[in-house]
Amino acid sequence: METPLPVSAFIIAHNEEDRISRAISSLRGWVSEIIVVDSGSTDNTRRIAEDLSARFVENEWRGFGEQKRFAESMCRERWLFNIDADEEVTPQLRDEIVALFANGHPACDGYAVFAADVFPHEDKPAAWAGGKWFTRLYDREKGRFADSTVHDNVAMRQGARIRRLKAPLHHRSIRSIDFTVKKANYYTNMQVEDLQKRGRRLPRWRLLLEFPVAFLKSYFLRRAFLYGFWGFIHAVNYGFFRHLRVAKQYEAEIARQKQNKTT
Repeated sequence: METPLPVSAFIIAHNEEDRISRAISSLRGWVSEIIVVDSGSTDNTRRIAEDLSARFVENEWRGFGEQKRFAESMCRERWLFNIDADEEVTPQLRDEIVALFANGHPACDGYAVFAADVFPHEDKPAAWAGGKWFTRLYDREKGRFADSTVHDNVAMRQGARIRRLKAPLHHRSIRSIDFTVKKANYYTNMQVEDLQKRGRRLPRWRLLLEFPVAFLKSYFLRRAFLYGFWGFIHAVNYGFFRHLRVAKQYEAEIARQKQNKTT
């Protein structure tokens, strides 16, 4: 296309040298600017981003929601488009978004995109791939990212019109099993901290049921069984991740009770 859309695209990053070039390249040429907000990368993330003509901004990490809110403030356009460093805009999704601006501003206030899982051994998602829906293209006057350390969802204003787009993003969240375990440990620490700040307690019966329910949900409802042995591994890891959050919350609760007895 000759003229880029009046859309600012932004990506938050930390040590993403192996993935970010795919994300930035999928945005080049059709958005008016690409901004990478980095939280202290020690690899080649900055060089890669700048070589691909992205604007590189450094900002101290304070959580997912706050980092993306900061990224929003760096954007000049009214319409914003967010992808993560492990995601890629497909040509079909690009064309669908371009069509929304054919007659000026899009008809709705925000658009949700399906992020389809692509596993390490795949070039593209399987026909049965799982994933999640996220509001990624939105009018900044009608919504912005929620102020949360754990969650990074766009909170649209009451009455805002949201529509789902047909074409997906490709989401490569898993580098390796080792990476998945480290990520689960990091995320669950943040989740438990967030639960404590909000005064939420998870019922203890979930210690018994969280893993098997999460495993069955992933393996059957999300069709991980179609991936063979890899699907089984993925379902087990997902169940472990869900169980770990509950276990850590229980551990923190016991520690708090012990401290209260000694004070």
